[in-house]
Amino acid sequence: MPDPISWEYAWPYYLAVLVFGYLLGSIPFGLVFTRMAGLGDIRKIGSGNIGTTNVLRTGSKKLALATLLGDGLKGTVAVMIVKHFYGQEMALIAGLGAFLGHLFPIWLKFKGGKGVATYLGILLGLYWPAFIACALIWIGMAFVFRYSSLSALTASFLTPVLLFFVFGQTQIAEMFVLLSLLLWAKHHENIGRLLRGVESKIGQKSKPAPETEADLSEDGAG
Repeated sequence: MPDPISWEYAWPYYLAVLVFGYLLGSIPFGLVFTRMAGLGDIRKIGSGNIGTTNVLRTGSKKLALATLLGDGLKGTVAVMIVKHFYGQEMALIAGLGAFLGHLFPIWLKFKGGKGVATYLGILLGLYWPAFIACALIWIGMAFVFRYSSLSALTASFLTPVLLFFVFGQTQIAEMFVLLSLLLWAKHHENIGRLLRGVESKIGQKSKPAPETEADLSEDGAG
């Protein structure tokens, strides 16, 4: 059983697990793996994003899979370690930290990915049945429409709903409302392109990264 926390002195615990989650979440696996493979800076091709979809544009499915696993498991590891020692409530804080770390990594001047893989990884660590449901929604939407961003937006919209009304996980659902809002905010450019019918599809060949910061986010699985 986790050791009880004296709530009178709780803030150092919150801060510690938040920072722990953030540091794990801020590891830019897409950038690390592509550089190790001799493909240069992933931020200079495609959308300029460091996530799985843009790594796939290098033509290496193995690197894309490695990035997906790395970005996902860093969220899983963060929440599972903290959950083991301090319980679910503290694990939620660690999960939030991991998500913020991926979106805003200090090592990359706070310019990170879109958070989809990490979102799924956190969900896996907290409540695996909801992870399966979310992943199936993403896969189904991607198979039908071929838009990574649309798949991510749909899955992240439905995940808190499922947690609330199907699985009865109110505490987790409340945090995933926040994570989903952050994920949607990071996808605002994608939403605009989807509405205009110009969003890139999964598997589209890479191209030089756009020059303007406003165009630097095409991916929906970063």
